Amino acid sequence: MGGGGGGRGDRQAEPLLRKLSESSSDNSSEEHPVKRTGTVWTAMAHVITAVIGSGVLSLAWSVAQLGWVGGPAAMVLFAGVTVVQSSLLADCYISRDPERGAAVRNRSYVDAVRLYLGKKSQMLSGFFLGFSLFGNSVVYTLTAAASMRAIERANCYHREGEGAPCCAAGAGGSSEAYYMLLFGLAQVALSQIPDFHSMAWLSVFAAVMSFSYSFIGLGLGAAKVIENGVIKGAIGGVSLVSPAQKVWRVAQALGDIAFAYPFSLVLLEIEDTLRSPPAESETMKAASRASIAVTTFFYLGCGCFGYAAFGDGTPGNLLTGFGGPYWLVGLANLCVVLHLLGGYQVYAQPMFALVERRFGAGVVDAEVPLLGRVSVSRLCFRTANVAAATAVAVWFPYFNQVVGLIGAFTFWPLAIHFPVQMYLAQGKVAPWTGRWLAIQAFSAGCLVACGFASVGSAMGVFGPERS
Repeated sequence: MGGGGGGRGDRQAEPLLRKLSESSSDNSSEEHPVKRTGTVWTAMAHVITAVIGSGVLSLAWSVAQLGWVGGPAAMVLFAGVTVVQSSLLADCYISRDPERGAAVRNRSYVDAVRLYLGKKSQMLSGFFLGFSLFGNSVVYTLTAAASMRAIERANCYHREGEGAPCCAAGAGGSSEAYYMLLFGLAQVALSQIPDFHSMAWLSVFAAVMSFSYSFIGLGLGAAKVIENGVIKGAIGGVSLVSPAQKVWRVAQALGDIAFAYPFSLVLLEIEDTLRSPPAESETMKAASRASIAVTTFFYLGCGCFGYAAFGDGTPGNLLTGFGGPYWLVGLANLCVVLHLLGGYQVYAQPMFALVERRFGAGVVDAEVPLLGRVSVSRLCFRTANVAAATAVAVWFPYFNQVVGLIGAFTFWPLAIHFPVQMYLAQGKVAPWTGRWLAIQAFSAGCLVACGFASVGSAMGVFGPERS
């Protein structure tokens, strides 16, 4: 790893040359040939599914902490950061063997790290990557269960009247653990999808669902503003008792926004589905820019309309602030659940591929009802992984706060540091040139912002007041 590319010169090229022969067999020879048919549209579907998660509904709270100037500015800033880092990483997909001229495909994040930065960096990135991907599975399970419980509660309020005590949490009905198990069972089946190349349909469906609940959240916020007849909120955001409390809330809000954008963990897997010509990197960059533009539109809409509707009382989840219409709020929560069915797989498939390439996926040797003939080893590993994520979600129902803290600590190495160092190695950028300094300054600035957000996230988990 190390701090930047200073003094790396020949040392940067050494892992690249040493690993090319190994990686050529791993990445480009492809014992099982893959038919790449992806387009800019399927790539956009994958990206939008990965980026627009249920976190979009928490961005109104973030805007409330930052205010009318800081909130939108932070969203635009982190959108720009994501465009830059995704562009750097997209260029690392194809490498060339200097001796044979053969193309080497880096089909996953850790493959690319190994090729450009060596085995030690690969092991470190693999640890962060596995931890982050598994954490996403846990959070998606928790969020889906909360949305399913919200649907049940909304139906109860519709029957019994708003505020009915029998509809409150813990007063009856199904527990969130029950819904977590249901969601886990669905993921056991979906996890048998062989790989990213076979799930374009699921990403398109999930992207449509994410558009749906984002539109509903945006529309409900706009309707609430019209109903109030006034735009709530202030330039500086929510006023708090002490300056220190305000600082920690601002840090948490920046963390929420920063970690709502990146999709570097799955970018190379998405790029590996694309056909060529045109060059995969060009298609991936175009899909990334378009997807981030669409994402930012929804983030700004939900965040700003939510803050304008509720002001200082903006809830952590935008949908919980609306008393009705119940059917529309319920529909939005249903779309959240359906989106998470696909979003879970966007993050789970890279982890499955990582393990199966390392240890082998086995052979197709068993007939499973509804799934057809599958590999027993693949079935066992993927089922065990889903079961573990579901168990952690059931045992630690507030684990999402801890995962948020872990995400803060892993954001800079995974989304910024490794992509920057790989780009410098791939482009053979000479140290201390203007281009090298600009890229390192970008990395250092992101490190400072990430450190500040990490401290805020830690205060949110371990501090005396959780918001």
